[in-house]
Parts: sequence; structure tokens; C-alpha cells
Amino acid sequence: MKIISMLLAVIFLSACSSVTMRTDDKPKSHAAPTFQKTYTYWWWYSVGEHDVNVREICKGKPVEQIQTITTATDFLAHIFTLGIYAPRTARVWCKEGDL
Repeated sequence: MKIISMLLAVIFLSACSSVTMRTDDKPKSHAAPTFQKTYTYWWWYSVGEHDVNVREICKGKPVEQIQTITTATDFLAHIFTLGIYAPRTARVWCKEGDL
């Protein structure tokens, strides 16, 4: 039982993934995002297409960072539905202050 628990923990912890893009050479921001929304995909991400309008989200401010991430919750939903339902979360950070 201990080995199974350890295997599940390793799989669970290694399952989350992300893609982050910044508009400058600074390190990835860990601050709370300006925008976060989970989008629905189906059949192992093969069905579903979503657009994130960063101009609308940032309301004229420059974009600092964008990210797509598979959260632990997203991963569990994907696993428990055997890949039929495959959510993915988008995050956007807008630059603060007057520019």
C-alpha cells in the first residue's frame, strides 16, 4: 500500500504543466494574475478552441506575462474522465501603473 501511495503521489505531483511567456527578460512572476479562467477541451485536448483577448483583459495596459497551466484540479478531472473532459487554465498578468 505504501508503494502505491508513493507512486500516486509522484504521478500527481509531476502531472501539472505550464507554458509561460513574458514580454521582457525578467523572471516569471509569481504574483496573483490579473485574469484566470479555466477552459473546456474534450477528447485529450483534441476538441475545443479558445481565444484569450489580452487587450480586453488589460484594458489598454501592456501585457506582462501570459500562461497556460494544467492545475492539479484540471489534471484530476482529465484522469477521472479518462481524457474525455480535459480542462486547461489560462492566466494573464497586466503591467501595473501608468505607462
